Amino acid sequence: MNDLLLNQMQEKIDNWQQARDRRAIFLQCYRTMTANTLAAVAHGRFQDPTWVAGLLNRFADYYFTALAAYDQGQSGVSTVWQFTFDAARQKKANVLQHLFLGVNAHINYDLALTLYDVLHEEWPTLSPAQRDGRYRDYCLINEIIAETIDQVQDEVVKRESPLLALVDWLGGRMDEWLVVEMLTGWREEVWRRGVAMVEAVDADGRAALRQSLEQSCLQRGRRILMA
Repeated sequence: MNDLLLNQMQEKIDNWQQARDRRAIFLQCYRTMTANTLAAVAHGRFQDPTWVAGLLNRFADYYFTALAAYDQGQSGVSTVWQFTFDAARQKKANVLQHLFLGVNAHINYDLALTLYDVLHEEWPTLSPAQRDGRYRDYCLINEIIAETIDQVQDEVVKRESPLLALVDWLGGRMDEWLVVEMLTGWREEVWRRGVAMVEAVDADGRAALRQSLEQSCLQRGRRILMA
C-alpha cells in the first residue's frame, strides 16, 4: 500500500511537470513528507506504527478524492480545494503561494477530517494515557516535517524558482525555523478541531464544526494568494 501510494503520487508529479501544471509543486512536497514519515514508521519511531500508517493512507484518500472530483468536474469539491486547484491555473501566483495553498487545504482542512475518521470510533474507549499516545505520535510528525524542510527547498522550491535559492541563502536558518513554527501551530489547531468533531454531541454539531473549518481554511487560502 505504501509503495502504491508513493508511486501514484510520483506518476501525477511526472505528468504535471511535463504539462507545466502547477499542482505538481504541492504534490512534490506532499510526497516527500509522506515518504519520510513512512520511513519513520518502518524504523520504529512511532508508538503505534499501524495507527500512523492508517492515518497517512486516510489522509491521502482525501487529497485524491478531491483531485478526482475536480478533474472530472463533479459537484461536492470543497470550496477550499476548489479555490486551491483554481489558483494553480493562475500564472501570477509564485511557487511559495502554490505550495502553501496546497498545505493549507490538505493540513488545515483534510487533516482535521482525517483525525475524526481515525479517532471517532476508538476515542471513547481510550484511556487518558492512550489518547496522549495518539497525540504524541501525531506531534512526532512535526519533527519529521522539520527534518524535511531543507529537502523540500532543494527539490521543489529552488527547482521552481532559482531566485528563492538566493533568498534562502541570505536568510540562513531563519526561514526554515519560521515555516516549521507555522506548520506546528497549524497542526496543533488541527488536532483541537479534529478532537472537537470527535467529541461533538451530534451530527448537527459536527456539521457546524466542519462548515466553520472550511470557511476558516478558505479565508486563510485567500490571504495566502494575496500575500
